Amino acid sequence: MKTLSKNAIIGYPSGIITGITYGLNPLFAIPLMKNGASIGSILFFRYTFAVLMLGAFLWLSKQSFKITGKQASVLLVLGLLYTGSSLFLFEAYNYIASGLATTLIFLYPVLVAIIMVFLGVFPSWPVWLAIAATFGGVLMMTQSDASQTIDPIGVIFSIASALVYALFIVIINRSKVIANISNTLLTFYALTVGSFVFLGKICFADTAITAGIEGGAAWLNLIGLALLPTIVSTATLAIATRNIGATKASVLGVFEPITAILVGTLMFGEPLTTNIVVGISIAMVAVTFMIVVTKR
Repeated sequence: MKTLSKNAIIGYPSGIITGITYGLNPLFAIPLMKNGASIGSILFFRYTFAVLMLGAFLWLSKQSFKITGKQASVLLVLGLLYTGSSLFLFEAYNYIASGLATTLIFLYPVLVAIIMVFLGVFPSWPVWLAIAATFGGVLMMTQSDASQTIDPIGVIFSIASALVYALFIVIINRSKVIANISNTLLTFYALTVGSFVFLGKICFADTAITAGIEGGAAWLNLIGLALLPTIVSTATLAIATRNIGATKASVLGVFEPITAILVGTLMFGEPLTTNIVVGISIAMVAVTFMIVVTKR
């Protein structure tokens, strides 16, 4: 009987944790939004808490915060994209079920493949097949039926979130300027940009920064957002990628939509229709097929 390698023992659980923790976004965000907290305030505290935690980790591990001017400009763009992805996703929660909204983020590998076409990198036939199947799955899961009406605005916000995140991934992979920056430092600066963006958004709003954020449960939700879907998911993704490779780590991302749908259904009573189940299944199989076949 073949024994698992040390890398496999570390990498596979890390990849699963990545998908599960990112899928927990609705678990912490929806109660805050239902309580009246603004999206700007939620994301400001989420990003700021995460920056403080990451900053403490970098300082305690004696890693350098130093970056060049060129790196700063690329990191600024990445920070704005990362911020936009979060903002679009949370806006989508106002229009469609949180599980469906978070599941649509899982489309980003397909959107990356489409973006690469515009950069002169043309996909192979399995990728085109996966792209067609994925969009077929999306069309199915976003169809309204007798049990619920799906607002197209929420779908647009979710796909916009996935598209912006796809651009984020493409820049990280194509930019030589930031090639030597660690995942932790990159995330630290991306979240720092987001903190300032949302602080500015709050300053121009009429509501108080802590409006709707009352009691210990609300603050625990904010810490949970900063810790699990932000820091833990990012850290475990880096661990999984280094131990089992980017392909297998990406495939384990299927745990994200599974978790998001379970959270939405079990915790918030969101409807789980046949259209959603079939559509998500098609999209998940198509994305997984694309990653496995292309090994990218």
